[in-house]
This record gives sequence, structure tokens and C-alpha cells, in this order.
Amino acid sequence: MKITILVFFYVFSPLLILHLCHRFKFINKLGAVFIAYLLGLIVGNIGILPEGSANVQDLITMITIPLAIPLLLFSANIKEWSKLAKSTFLSLFIGILSVTIIVTIGFFLFRGKGMPEAWKISGMLVGVYTGGTPNLAALKIMLNIDADTYVLTHTYDMAISVAYLAFLMTIGQKVFRLFLKPFPIKKDNENDRDFDGKDPYQGMLTRKKFIPVLWAGLVSAIIFAIGGGLSLLVSESQQMVVVILTITTLSIVASLIPKINRIDKTFEAGMYLILIFSLVVASMADISRFAGLTPGLFGYITFAVFGSLILHVLLSKVFKIDADTTMITSTALVCSPPFVPVIAAAIGNKKVIVSGLTIGIIGYAVGNYLGYIIAELLKLF
Repeated sequence: MKITILVFFYVFSPLLILHLCHRFKFINKLGAVFIAYLLGLIVGNIGILPEGSANVQDLITMITIPLAIPLLLFSANIKEWSKLAKSTFLSLFIGILSVTIIVTIGFFLFRGKGMPEAWKISGMLVGVYTGGTPNLAALKIMLNIDADTYVLTHTYDMAISVAYLAFLMTIGQKVFRLFLKPFPIKKDNENDRDFDGKDPYQGMLTRKKFIPVLWAGLVSAIIFAIGGGLSLLVSESQQMVVVILTITTLSIVASLIPKINRIDKTFEAGMYLILIFSLVVASMADISRFAGLTPGLFGYITFAVFGSLILHVLLSKVFKIDADTTMITSTALVCSPPFVPVIAAAIGNKKVIVSGLTIGIIGYAVGNYLGYIIAELLKLF
């Protein structure tokens, strides 16, 4: 009975979290993922979890991410990627290159500062700063990273990202324009500063939206099953790698099918599963063990975020990319697509929203591959 209640808690608590985000602006500013982590940490560390909860937690974490990845990628418009402006595509390449270079340098600078298996953390950082939380979660599974390290890494990431966003939203544009040229296209005159005002989950539970999402969930489960079947062909240590990379590849292929690509709210459904995963993983973490994991990690993540931003700006100067495009590319990669409209509003340029969102989706698609490759390469050192 207690285990059943625990499962219901994990599955349906994100509904309450999303309702609170919709109802209260200050909670929405904190973000649903942050609230999920906070709730999970509290529940997992006050001694109320029933005996046998570890098995339930392991099962949920192993299911949610493989099901979430297809839902997140079904809405990707691959055909539109080739239509990106030359400067935008170049900025994307520079942004990914900057993250990869800085994370690699940071690995050698910080690996001896209290971070066991720093190569795994490096892989997660490359994944999250070219994609987002889904990539971070996928790489946690692929690289077999323990819950304490994962939660602490993501906690520091969220804290540092707040400072990063605060910089971009306040003086970022002025600082960038000291080095980079202004946006070349004339902006609209209207002061449109609330691009993200609409709740993306609104109407999701109506029959018109929910039934198609269920069908998308079925396709996601089939893709998961194919990935699981292929994983049986390799050694046990490589099975989750095969599962995640197979799922990512098949999901991108499925997004080319119009009937799947046009289903509304699949991305939000995927993010709901990410919230469940975040809640469960946070409840598995032992706060008392955090002290032994902190040396160097905060510095490494800070170096990764702001170091990649500085290198991105320097390379943008060399390749003559404008300030707004550089800002929105960095935002899409480091903080993920949901923050693109926020920064676009802050700099008063809604023309960069579409390219920023497209860049973010590309980041989701490549993050798993790149993060795993970098981790395996750094493991050799």
C-alpha cells in the first residue's frame, strides 16, 4: 500500500507543481524543475520513504527518460534546420564548439579537486550546455552516475544559470555590443516583453489534445522497445548507451513523419516525464553526503558556463556575428529553449525567437551523442 502511494506521489506531484507555477508568478520564476528537485530532496531526507522504495525509484528513472526523449524530439522540424540563416548556423556551431572546448579545459583544471570520475561530470556538462535537462538526465543513465553527484551537479547548474540569465537580462546586451556588431535587421517598434506569458500546458488535458498525445506516447513506447531490444545485442555495461542513442536517432527519424510531427503538446508531455524523473532522482539523494562532493564542482560549472560564453563572444567577433544572435544562441544552448523568449523579451528583439528555439531543439538532438563522446574521450586521461 505504501509503495502504491509512493508511485502515485511521483507520478502526480508534477501536476500540483505545474498548477502552482501557473497560479503564482514567484513560483513560476523558480521553475518547475527546481520545485521538483526541492520537493524530492525534502521527501527523500526526512525519513518517510517506505522500505523497498529504492526498487520503485530505480524503475521509474529507467523508464521516464527513454519515454521522454521521443516526445521531446517529435516536434523537431529537421527540414527547417537547413533554412537557418548563415550567421545563426555559424553561431550554433561556435556555441557548441565553445562549450566543448571549455568543458574539456575545465576537466584538466578541476579533476583533482574532489570530483570522483570527473569525466562523467564533463560528459553531463557538455550534454546540458548543448541541450538541456533531458540530456543531463539521459547522460546520467548512460554514464551510470550516482544520484548524489547528479543532483548536486544540477543544483549548482541551476544556481549558476540564474546568475548567467540575470547578466543577459540586465547588462548583457550592452556588454556584448562593446565587442560585437548590432543586430542587422530592423526590429519591430512594439514593446513585446511577454513572449512566454502563455502557459504551454494549458488545455493539454482536454480530449482534443490528450488523445493524440497518448498516441504519441504509444509511438514513444515502441521506440523504447526497439532500443531495448537492440541493447540485448551488446554487453551489459553498454546497454543503456545503446538504448538512449537508438531512441534519440529513431525519434529524430520519427519527427520527419508529418502525422507525428504535428501532434500538439508532445514536448510538454516529455517535460512532464522529466519532472517526474527530477522528483524521483532528488528523493534518492542523501544531503548528508553532499559535503564530500562539493570541492571543485561549483568552480568547474561556473567555469563551464561563463568560460564558454566568453569564448563564444570572442569567436563571434572573429566571424562577425551580431550581439543578439550570439546572446540567443548561448541562451538556447546553456539554458535550453524555454528561456529563449525570456531573453528575446529582455533585449527587445522578437525576431531572434524562432532561430533561438530551433537552435535549442538541435541542441536537444545532439546533446546525448556529444556528451557521451566527450566523456569517453576524457576517460582515457
